[in-house]
Amino acid sequence: MNTFLHGRIATLLVFLITVLGLAAGVWRYAYLQGLEQLHARGVADLSLASDRLVGQLQRYRDLTVFLADHPAVHDVLAADTPSSARDFLQDIADKSAALDVLIVDVQGRVLASPQSAPGAVLIDQPFVKRALRGALGWGHGQSAPLTDRAYFHAAPVFGDAGQIKGAVIVSTDLNGIDYAWRGSNPAAFFTDSAGVVQIANRSELLFWQRPMGQPGLIPPDQSAVNFSASFVQGNEIWKMGWGPYIPDEALHLTKLLPVIGLTGEVLLDIAPARRLALSQASAVAALCLAFGAMLFLATERRRALSQANTKLERQVAKRTAALNASNTELRREAAEREEAQAALRRAQADLVQAGKLSALGQMSAGISHELNQPLMAIRSFAENAVQFMARDKPERAAENLSRISEMSDRMARIIQNLRAFARQESVPQKRVDVVRVVASAIELTQTYLDDAGVTLAYDPPETPVWVHGGEVRLGQVFVNLITNACDAMSGRETRRLTVQIMTDDGIEVCFQDTGPGIEMPDKVFDPFYTTKSVGGSSGMGLGLSISYGIVQSFGGQIRGSNLETARPDAPSPDANPLDGGGAMFSVQLERADEIEVAA
Repeated sequence: MNTFLHGRIATLLVFLITVLGLAAGVWRYAYLQGLEQLHARGVADLSLASDRLVGQLQRYRDLTVFLADHPAVHDVLAADTPSSARDFLQDIADKSAALDVLIVDVQGRVLASPQSAPGAVLIDQPFVKRALRGALGWGHGQSAPLTDRAYFHAAPVFGDAGQIKGAVIVSTDLNGIDYAWRGSNPAAFFTDSAGVVQIANRSELLFWQRPMGQPGLIPPDQSAVNFSASFVQGNEIWKMGWGPYIPDEALHLTKLLPVIGLTGEVLLDIAPARRLALSQASAVAALCLAFGAMLFLATERRRALSQANTKLERQVAKRTAALNASNTELRREAAEREEAQAALRRAQADLVQAGKLSALGQMSAGISHELNQPLMAIRSFAENAVQFMARDKPERAAENLSRISEMSDRMARIIQNLRAFARQESVPQKRVDVVRVVASAIELTQTYLDDAGVTLAYDPPETPVWVHGGEVRLGQVFVNLITNACDAMSGRETRRLTVQIMTDDGIEVCFQDTGPGIEMPDKVFDPFYTTKSVGGSSGMGLGLSISYGIVQSFGGQIRGSNLETARPDAPSPDANPLDGGGAMFSVQLERADEIEVAA
C-alpha cells in the first residue's frame, strides 16, 4: 500500500513540474512575440514622430532659402540701412511663427532683426560659419533672452558676381513645436550629438543627458536616478522610476535623423506584453491541470472498471460458446435471405419483361396490320413503277419510288419501336426526351387505339423536354397507361383519350380517358389489383404496379384519380368534353438539366 501511495505522489510531482515548465515556455514564447509586435509598433510610432518633427523644421529651412534671394535682404546688405527692414522681418516672423529672423554681413555682425539687437556678432556659431562659406547651416541652442531652446537655419546671400554678401538666419522656438506633443503616447524624445534631450513629449525629460558611453539618462543636476538596462532577444529594455508619466519598464528604440542633427528615441511600455504572456501561460497551466485532473479521474475509473471487467470475463467465457453458435446460425440465415432477395430481383425483372411481351402480344394483330398495309402498298407502287417505265414516264415512276421509300421508312420506324420496346433495359439513361418517348408509345398503340374506336387528342410540345429516366422502361409505362385507357372505355359511347405534357412547375405527363373512372384509387397500384372483368381483356393486375415501381426508380411519382377529385390544375373537362366522368393518370418526372446542375 505504501509503495502504491509513494508512486502516485511521485507521479503527481512529475506532472506538476512538467506543467510548470510548459507554462514557463509558453510565457517566454508569448513574451518574445509581444516584444516583436511592440518593436514593430514602436518603429512605426518613432518614424511618424520623426517625420513630423523634420517636416516642421524643414518649413523654416525653406523660408530661409527663400529670404536669401529676396530683394529686401539684398537692399539691407547693399545700403547698410537695417532700420528700414525691421518691419519687413517682423512681418515675416509673425506670418511664419518664427522666433526671429536675422540678416548678418560677412563678418557675422547682425544688421537687421525684429528681436535681436543690431551689432551683435554671431561669427562663432557653427551654422553661421557654414552659411558664410556658401552652404546651408543649421544647429540648435539658446536664443537669449527669447528662449533656452531654439533651432537655427542659415542660408548664404550671394551677389551678382557670385560672391557671398552675408547670410539670413531664421530661428525656431522648440517650445512651440513639442508643446502640441505633450502627453501623447508613447514617450518620445530627441537628443543631440552630446546626448542632451532637446525635444520631448514629456517635459520632465528636457535637458536630461545620456552618460558618456552608457545607456539611459540622468537629470541636468547629475543626481542619481533608478535605472538599469538589459537585452532580450536583441531588444533593449530600460527599467526606470522617472515619474508617473514614464513607464517603469519599457522597450527603448532609436532612429538617427542626420538631416536635422538629432536622434529620435521612444519608450514603449512592456507591461501589456507581460500581462498577455502571463495570461496565456496561466491558461495553458489551467488547461493542463484540468486535463491532469480528468486523466486522474479516468485512471481511477479505469482501475475500478478493470476490477469489474475481471468478474465479467468469467461470465462472458460461459456464454461465448452459445453466442458463437447463434452467430453461425445468423450468418446462415443472412445468406439464405440474400439469395432470396437476389431471386426476387430476378423475378421482378422477368416480370417487367413479361409485361412488355404481354402488351406486344395484345398489340400483335394491329402491328401485323400496320406492317402488312405498307407491304401491299409497296407491291402496288412497284408494279405501277414498272409499267410507267415501260411507257417511258420516268417522272411517274420516280413518284412511285418515292412513295415506296416513305412506306419503307414507316415500316422501319415501327420495327425500331418494337425492338426498343421489347429489349430489356437495366440501367436508366441520364437524359430522355419525354416528347419522343410519348410519340413512340402512341405509334406502337395506334392500331390498338383505332381498333378500340378511341379518339386521341395530343398536342406535343415543339421543343424536346428532357427528363431523368430510361427510354425503354418509360415507354413501357406510357404504353401500359394507353392500353389500360382503351380497355376502360370499351362499350362507352364517347371514347376519347387526352394526352398532355405540362412543364409549368415540373414535368408531368397526363393521360385522361372518358371511361367509368377508378373504383378504388388508393389500391389501383397494388399488385394483382384489376378492374377487368373475367372473360374480358386478360390481365393479372400487375401492369400499374410495375409502372409504379419504374417511375419510382426514376425519382418520379405516378398518381391515379377520378376527374371529380382531380387536382385543380388538371385538364379542364370544358376543354375536352367527357361523357360521364373518367379517370386521369399523371406521371411526374424530374428535369434532367436540374439534376445535372445539382450533381
